[in-house]
Amino acid sequence: MSKQDFVTAAALVVFGVVLVAQSSGLPGEPLAGITPVEFEEFRLGQDDFLEVETTDEGLGPAFNGTSCAVCHSVPAVGGSGIIAEIRAATRGPRGEFVALHPSGETLFHLFSVPSHSCQPTIPAEATIFARRVPIPLFGAGLVEAIPDESLLALEDPVDRNRDGVSGRAAIVTDVATGERRVGRFGWKAQHATLITFGADAYRNEMGITNDIFPTELAVGIPADRMRVCDLIPETEDKRDPRTGRRGIDNFASFMKFLAPAARGPIGEAARLGEQIFGAVGCAACHTPSLATGPSGNPLFHHRQVPLFSDLLLHDIATGDGIAQGAAAPEEIRTPALWGLRFRRPFLHDGSAATLEEAIGRHGNEAELARRGFERASESDRAALLAFLRSL
Repeated sequence: MSKQDFVTAAALVVFGVVLVAQSSGLPGEPLAGITPVEFEEFRLGQDDFLEVETTDEGLGPAFNGTSCAVCHSVPAVGGSGIIAEIRAATRGPRGEFVALHPSGETLFHLFSVPSHSCQPTIPAEATIFARRVPIPLFGAGLVEAIPDESLLALEDPVDRNRDGVSGRAAIVTDVATGERRVGRFGWKAQHATLITFGADAYRNEMGITNDIFPTELAVGIPADRMRVCDLIPETEDKRDPRTGRRGIDNFASFMKFLAPAARGPIGEAARLGEQIFGAVGCAACHTPSLATGPSGNPLFHHRQVPLFSDLLLHDIATGDGIAQGAAAPEEIRTPALWGLRFRRPFLHDGSAATLEEAIGRHGNEAELARRGFERASESDRAALLAFLRSL
């Protein structure tokens, strides 16, 4: 690849003249057309995303990673990863979902600070166990800019058109604003905005409390032990005196201006495969493109977002048994397929090694689509897979 191919969408200031370069489409770059001020926000966010936290900065007492990039690094910073978080719960007398903690939280951390016996333990009564791998963040700002109304218009909770698909929007309370919004981030669509999504991850995955989530999450550590383990009990995400920004502000900026991965080469087989993708019913959930709403920023003003997801909750027989936000235990948010060629393994828990295996695990609302793939000719199946590998 030539040196020119690595030119990013960053705004470059040379001898006082602003030069805006074109994006090469490589994962991890900022959106094309970004301004110098926006690029500085992106850069500050990327720096914080890469920063390794320490106990002096509030890491722990329980955590899953020491930086955002520990989990979001494949194939570039902001992508997916191989570290899976663990969630656990149990069932009540009628088989209903029951959280193991009064708060309703289900996350049990993998690691802890090396002192005071602060490692969370899963109670013996747990009967539901779930693993979740990180979701790529490429194009997250465009996803945030899709209006709630557009997602609500896609709902079909009673399967009116009798195609077996009955997706519904996840109506959640955005903790940062108190507003009722349509969730779109996370495997359960539990967050509607990037600031809340990032703040939740800062507290949940690294144990760093902030203005939005000021209380430590350490399910599996007794309250009396937490008083010893929590070395910095006050809000730990402080504003930088130079910039006035918190870590959660920087995370939100990085995700907002992070470009989606560009589409791979599209040959004749991929073009045919996209037609088959729609014909067998995959596009009923994996909506090829949505649109952003009006915005004062041209980066987000009435832009097509080819994410191949309706961002709704569905039961396709791959749910993890954990209720969260507005999602029932067996519901999962339709994962976006853009950038799919950079991901391995597949499904929310990384349990499918191949695309064929992931498709074969689909059922319930996705039963007809799975059968359509299985009954297709060998050449049509190969074309559909070629299309998926081009995303």
